[in-house]
Amino acid sequence: MKLAFYIAAAVMIAVVLALLLLPLLRHGRQSGRPRNVFVLMLFIALAVPLGVAGLYLKIGTPSTLDGVPAQAQAGMDINKALDELRAHLASHPKDVQGWALLAQAATEMQQPDEARQAYEHVLQLTPNDASAMVGWAQADSTARPDHRIEGRARDLLEQAVKLEPDNQRGLWLLGISDYQEGRYADAAATWRLLQPQLQPGSNVAQAVAQQIALADAHAGGAPAAASSANEATSSHAEAPALQIKIALAPALKSKLAAGDTLFVYARAENGPPMPLAVTRLDAGQLPATVTLTDAMSMMPSMKLSSVPRVFVGARITHHGEAMAQAGDLEGNAGVIDVNSKTPISILIDKVHD
Repeated sequence: MKLAFYIAAAVMIAVVLALLLLPLLRHGRQSGRPRNVFVLMLFIALAVPLGVAGLYLKIGTPSTLDGVPAQAQAGMDINKALDELRAHLASHPKDVQGWALLAQAATEMQQPDEARQAYEHVLQLTPNDASAMVGWAQADSTARPDHRIEGRARDLLEQAVKLEPDNQRGLWLLGISDYQEGRYADAAATWRLLQPQLQPGSNVAQAVAQQIALADAHAGGAPAAASSANEATSSHAEAPALQIKIALAPALKSKLAAGDTLFVYARAENGPPMPLAVTRLDAGQLPATVTLTDAMSMMPSMKLSSVPRVFVGARITHHGEAMAQAGDLEGNAGVIDVNSKTPISILIDKVHD
């Protein structure tokens, strides 16, 4: 049943994207641009949802978080298609639709640095594109080790919401930025602007209502909802701070290359694979010591203090992406009490298959 649901959802997304992009294909042919470029755009739009659905089925359980080969192709070579799109954009740098599609594909494939660069091109060509503003801010937050939304990302979100007051993703991220900065009343007010746009009783509406209750509780206003009472109460206790010492096994030092990225993360012992806290460093800094805290989570309701125990791991990647791939170097400390004050040691001593 679950498999059928995800496949059906992916197909529906693909159909919608196809309907949106077919007019673009026809316009491109009329304007004299190469037909294969627009076919490629349509191809990526269809491949990404199917690939993501397949990938989700692989990473839907915590036991597979430590590594998922990037082989969810759904019968299509997405990487080859992306390479062709990049080549097209190199010779047609003013193709706004092409940059937008590359940004969306990079976001779906968890390549935030490239997504941010692609959105930057869109904004240079169309400075008032609210969708690109929000996309840039989200990609910037994902690429940052602390996932904070500040500086230019915050400015772009404020501009986007002014241009499109009903931009749901913009309002959500702007509220997260407020929450991260401790402006809880502002976060609640921002999310309340989002509420009327959501279907009453839906999972999304319930999640937003829960976050508003948490923000109100932190701001000293209305009490948090019952489902969030434990977190609101625990906010008065000392927040978790896991000190982690990471070292690379001598036998693997020859596999370390310049520019490699080190991810250190903690996820719930029993729960979704999304990290509750994660930081990113230059692997050349090893051995290193980091401290994982609630500030390293993007979602206010998905952070260290929301669970009693976490799985702590570290991974060195040659490609800089959050998702594990063959050849990555990894290690873990197993499951740790989230309130542990004892330094945690991780030896990166394995190569991911």
